[in-house]
Amino acid sequence: MSVNRYIDREKSWLAFNARVLQEAGDETVPLLDRLRFLGIFSNNLDEFFRVRFAAIRRLSLDGISGEKVLGGVSSKQLLKEITQIVIQQQSESLRILSIIEKKLEAQNIYMINEKELSPEQGDYIREFFIQKVSPALVTIILNDLAEFPLLRDTSGYLAVKLTMKGAKTNNSLLGFGKVKQEIRYAVIEMPKTINRFVVLPAEGDKQYVMFLDDVIRYNLASIFNIFDYEKVSAHMVKITRDAQLEIDSDLSKSMLEKIATSVKDRRIGEPVRFVYDQQIDKDTLKFFLSKMHIESTDSIIPGGRYHNRRDYMDFPNLGRFDLLYKNNAPLAVPGLSLDGSILEKIAQKDYLLNAPYQSFSYLIKFLREAALDPKVTTIKITLYRLAKNSQIISSLINAAKNGKKVTVQIELQARFDEASNISYAEQMQTEGINLIFGIKGLKVHSKICMIERIEDGKLKRYGLISTGNFNEATARVYTDVTLFTCHQQILKDIDKVFDFFDVNFRVHRYKHLIVSPHYTRNKFYKLIDREINNAILGHEAYIKLKMNSLSDFALIDKLYDASRAGVKIQLQVRGICSLIPGVPGMSENIEAISIVDNYLEHSRVYIFANRGEPDVFISSADFMTRNLDGRVEVTCPIYAEDIKTELISNFNIGWKGNVKARYHSEKLDNKYRVRGQNAIFRAQLETYNYYKKLLLPEKAASLQS
Repeated sequence: MSVNRYIDREKSWLAFNARVLQEAGDETVPLLDRLRFLGIFSNNLDEFFRVRFAAIRRLSLDGISGEKVLGGVSSKQLLKEITQIVIQQQSESLRILSIIEKKLEAQNIYMINEKELSPEQGDYIREFFIQKVSPALVTIILNDLAEFPLLRDTSGYLAVKLTMKGAKTNNSLLGFGKVKQEIRYAVIEMPKTINRFVVLPAEGDKQYVMFLDDVIRYNLASIFNIFDYEKVSAHMVKITRDAQLEIDSDLSKSMLEKIATSVKDRRIGEPVRFVYDQQIDKDTLKFFLSKMHIESTDSIIPGGRYHNRRDYMDFPNLGRFDLLYKNNAPLAVPGLSLDGSILEKIAQKDYLLNAPYQSFSYLIKFLREAALDPKVTTIKITLYRLAKNSQIISSLINAAKNGKKVTVQIELQARFDEASNISYAEQMQTEGINLIFGIKGLKVHSKICMIERIEDGKLKRYGLISTGNFNEATARVYTDVTLFTCHQQILKDIDKVFDFFDVNFRVHRYKHLIVSPHYTRNKFYKLIDREINNAILGHEAYIKLKMNSLSDFALIDKLYDASRAGVKIQLQVRGICSLIPGVPGMSENIEAISIVDNYLEHSRVYIFANRGEPDVFISSADFMTRNLDGRVEVTCPIYAEDIKTELISNFNIGWKGNVKARYHSEKLDNKYRVRGQNAIFRAQLETYNYYKKLLLPEKAASLQS
C-alpha cells in the first residue's frame, strides 16, 4: 500500500482556519474574543478565496490539471473538495455564533434585529438612519440598467426585491389575459464609513447592539417611498473576486503607475465566490446570478442572514472588559532604556526584541534617534506592510528633513497593501527619500534596516533584522523577534543586500547572512545534512523549526531523510504544514504542532543541534517554495550566547504548550495535544511570564542602587 508523502497545502490552510474557528468555539475563551476569532476566521476565508481558490480556478478554467503542483489531485476536483470543506466550516461558524449570542444574552448583551425593536428603540433607529446612514447610502434600481453595476468584494450588499401593487397584463393571441405582478430589483451598498454594529441606548443593565444591515432593513420604506409597492424584502449577498494583479508591460510607465493601475483593475476581477442568504427568494437569487454571469456551482455558497463577518473583529467592547482577554502590557527589554541612547547600548552588545511580549517602541526609538543624531549619515530599510498611520514612515521623513540620506525598498506588490504602499511611496518621494521598487520577478520580503554613523572619523554601522514587518499595529498582535546589532560583518552583508536591490544582475557572496533566492535552499540542505551525518556518527542530532508555513516538497523530503537517519525533529508550524509526521519508515522521528491563541504566531526561528553547540537563526522566510526561490529573504545567524539561549528557551516553552497546541496530521483533524498528568501550560502566557522573570534581576539591581 502506497503511503501519502504530502498534505495538500490548500486543505492544510483550511485546517489552520478551522483552528481559528476552534478558538471561537472554545468555552474557555472570553466571549467578546470568541466573536473576534469568528471575524478572523471570516477575514482569512475571504483572502483564501481571493488568492488561493482563485489561482486553482484559473488552472481549471484554462484546462490545466495541475496535478504535479497540487499534490496529485486535479484542479477541478480540488475546487469541489475545497467548496465542500468551506460549506461545512461556514455551517459550523453559524452554529458557534448562535451559541455565543445566547451566552451574550446571559450577560445582558442582546443582538436584536429590525423586528425586535421596542417603540423607543424604533424612534432611535429612525433618527440614526436619517442623520447618519441615509446620507452615506448608495441604492441602485437594477431592472432598467443597460449594464449591471460593479459589486466590490470588500463591500456588503443587500439584494432588494420590490413586489409592486397592481397587475401587468400580457395579452395572448387568443385574447386571454395572463396576469403577472411586476417585480423590481435593487441593490443597496452598505456604507463603510459607519460601524457595522450600532449600539442602542442601554435599558437598565441591558445593552443592545444591532447590525447596520438591520438598521437599513428597518428603514426600507423610507428608502423606497416613491415606489407603489406591496411587499419589500432585503437579503444580503457578498462577492469575492480574483485578487491577481496583471502588471502592465508598458516600458513608458513607472512601476508606481503600473501597480496603481493594476490595483484599480482588481475591482473588476473575475468572481470566485458568491455567498447569499439562504432565505432569499429563488427568483431574486437567479436574477443576481444571471446579471453577474456567475454559473459555476463551486463559486456559489449558501450562507446565513449576515455576511462579511470579518467585521466581528471590530465588535464594540461595550465597556465589558471582563469578557475580553486580560491585556498584558508590553514589557521592557532587559538592559535597554527608552530614555537614554539606544545606539550606545547596541554598540556594546546585541539585543533581541520579542513583540508583543516586549515593547515595539524600541524599534521606533531606534529610527527616531537615527533621524536626529548628527553623526548618522545614512538610513536604509525594507518595507513590506505598514501601519495605517505609520510611525516608521514619519521617522524616515524626519530623517530626510534632517539631511540624512534615506533609502527605502518598498514592496509595491505586498498583497492587499498595494494601495497603502503606493500612498506612502508618494509621500516619501515628495520628501526626497530614495525609493527602490523591487526586482523584476522577485518580491522583497526581507525585514532589514541599517544605519551608518561616523564615529571618530570612521564609518560604523548599526542595524535591525526581523522576522516580521516594521509595523507598530501588527506588532500588538503578531509574535515576531527583532535583532538589534552592531556586528559589523553582518551589517556589511546587509549593505550588500541593498546593493543587490540597486544592481540586480550582481549576485553577492555573503559571509554571514543567508539570502534568498540564491543561497537559502542549499544552506538549509547543508544544515540538515550535517544533522544527518551527526546522527549516523552517534552524536546528538536534532532540528527545531518554528515557522508559519511548511510546504516545499524538496525540503520536506530532506526532513524525511533526517528522520530516517534518527534526527529528532520538532516542528512548530502555525499554518500550512504539508509534511506528514509520525509515519513509520518515513517520519517517525518528526512531531509537528500548531499553536493558535490570542496572539498570531509569526516568528521564524531555526535551531540545529550541531554537536551540542547549537546554531540558531532568525528569518523572514518560511519553508515555502516562494520564500526560497521567488523572494528576497534574509536569514540571520545568532552569535550572542544569551540571545541563543533566549530563542531556544522560547522554542521549548512553545513546545511544552498543552492548552492551545494542536497536532498536525494527515487527517487534518486538529486534535489538541494530550495533557495527561501534566499541569496546564499555556505557551503564550508562559512566554510572557518568562520575560517578566528576565526583568527581575534588573529590578533588584535598581532597588539596591
